Amino acid sequence: MPETSDRKDDHIRIIEEEDVETSGTGFEDVELIHEALPEIHRDEIDTSIDLFGHDLAAPIVIESMTGGHPNTTKINRNLATAAGEMGVAMGVGSQRAGIELEDEALLESYTVVREAAPDAFLYGNVGAAQLLEYDVSDVEVAVDMIDADAMAIHLNFLQEAVQPEGDVDARGCLEEIAGVASELSVPVIVKETGNGVSRELAERLSAAGVDAIDTAGKGGTTWSGIESYRAAAVGATRQEKVGRLFRTWGVPTAVSTHEAASVHDCVIASGGVRSGLDVAKAIALGARAGGLAKPFLSPAGQSADAVVELLEDLLLELKTAMFVTGSSSVPELQDAEYVVLGRTKSYLEQRE
Repeated sequence: MPETSDRKDDHIRIIEEEDVETSGTGFEDVELIHEALPEIHRDEIDTSIDLFGHDLAAPIVIESMTGGHPNTTKINRNLATAAGEMGVAMGVGSQRAGIELEDEALLESYTVVREAAPDAFLYGNVGAAQLLEYDVSDVEVAVDMIDADAMAIHLNFLQEAVQPEGDVDARGCLEEIAGVASELSVPVIVKETGNGVSRELAERLSAAGVDAIDTAGKGGTTWSGIESYRAAAVGATRQEKVGRLFRTWGVPTAVSTHEAASVHDCVIASGGVRSGLDVAKAIALGARAGGLAKPFLSPAGQSADAVVELLEDLLLELKTAMFVTGSSSVPELQDAEYVVLGRTKSYLEQRE
């Protein structure tokens, strides 16, 4: 099995078996103001949003997780089936293995998503570091692979720095992102992978013409921690120590959401989002939608129905938050009153 594919399988195993969660998203410091007399009917609340001209039933994104190994085909099929049934967006994991055709048999782990969900909003995924090797036609291969409605470019340089085999050349990536954003046939989302996007980077990405920013802030799955486990398994002691040291590094998701939304009008909040209430808080902070990854992994290993059940839970939690803030639609939720307390308040005050 090729190296990239083996790494994908390692990641899924570690996420399922090891402690790879961190705290500190900042959502614990965000409190929505209760509306005791909402004057709306909960069952008539409109959770739909527009994303790049596509109507989604809810502002929930099944974040990019996996692909590129035969063991991931079932996971992606179940995720896509559920996304199509519930009318939410879904991303695939890095398509590097598919673009570079390490093994044609691996393509099914990606192509299965469009087969399972012909009408769903699906987005592809390539790494910023790989743009130094690819041209736009290579990224179009990733688009065509899943008939993608958008393409995510992921930023994972801390993860790469911990990987014994990581790619740590980040020179020129912003210019490459700008080129892809201007030439690609579908909208471009730039997403972090667990360490957050600062206001300054959001400004640079906005100037580069990206269509959306996915925060993927600190407080959820730690890829530094995951790579630390991998490094330990191959005896890379120095990388293992670095991975542990930077396990909680990054911009908290609530802060990243607030900062990115202050300079870009399409922000997806992810990174430790674990409930419909977290999604509601993210939207009040300025996000268009909230994204989750790890919570979907176990259900996706079971069945599409299990994924649907989790989505229904999230939707009810979101609707409840909207109901008790008097928000009959997502745009109204974006204007909901809230307060920020504790460490997150101090963080924001010092940043501003």
